[in-house]
Amino acid sequence: MNRADRSQHGAPLGFAAILVTIVTWASAFAAIRVGLRHLTPVELAAARYLMAAVPAGLYLLIMRPPLPAWRDLLRLAIIGPLFIAAYSVLLNTGEMTVAAGPASFIIQMNPVIVALIALPMLGERFGLWGWVGTAISFVGVAFIAFGSGETFGFDPGVLLILAAALCTSVSTIIQKPMLGRMPALVVTAWILFIGALPLLPAVPDTIEALGRAPTDVVVAILYLALFPTVIGYWTWAIALKQFPAARASNFLYLIAPTATVIGIVWLGEVPTPAALIGGAMAIGGVVLVNAMRRR
Repeated sequence: MNRADRSQHGAPLGFAAILVTIVTWASAFAAIRVGLRHLTPVELAAARYLMAAVPAGLYLLIMRPPLPAWRDLLRLAIIGPLFIAAYSVLLNTGEMTVAAGPASFIIQMNPVIVALIALPMLGERFGLWGWVGTAISFVGVAFIAFGSGETFGFDPGVLLILAAALCTSVSTIIQKPMLGRMPALVVTAWILFIGALPLLPAVPDTIEALGRAPTDVVVAILYLALFPTVIGYWTWAIALKQFPAARASNFLYLIAPTATVIGIVWLGEVPTPAALIGGAMAIGGVVLVNAMRRR
């Protein structure tokens, strides 16, 4: 079977994996909003990622992949707490006031932030249109910050979600060299396991809060721990095996619109016109920046 035949044979599996990834990752923003009805941002982060760390740890224990080299262990020690603990607490705190749809558009700013960080660190060129795309994205975030609430005014939760996106961006840059030396699924398992450790002190309060929470909240948190966190990352690893990373990443632009639809259906959160305009600008700027980086 030649390369083209293998690509066509794997396409249905790849597209199915991408679809699952998009839906599960998009639904996380609404599930977080449900969880925050009865848990604090830290308790919700602990409930989500400590539960997800269990299958990640079992995978590492059963599959026994080679231990990471010291340089990769150092990277994991930075990425784990940054990408899991810090990211989740910042995102959860921001979503206390920012709806699921607008929050997803802000998180989608990650490629723009990665590009900005890569300028001094990796010496990448940006160009005029790269800067134009960056400006469009940040103006879009400003629209969300000032116009996504019931009344026109600045929502500081937007800055916290932007900080969460920054955590993801820094982690992406630190993680990138490891993916050439280790399988993506192994890297993800280590990140989930190590990243959940800083949340251990919150376990007693989290268990108590879960005991008081109604059934719909507990179900949402279980869903959050299993589907967006474990299954979503697993299907994304499958997608990256079936398609080139650049092509697979293009589908991730669908996460924010999907999260908005899920927020409307699940939570009844209808975005304001300003939030929709801001979201469209944020994604449009990301598309432009990515297009300029790939030229």
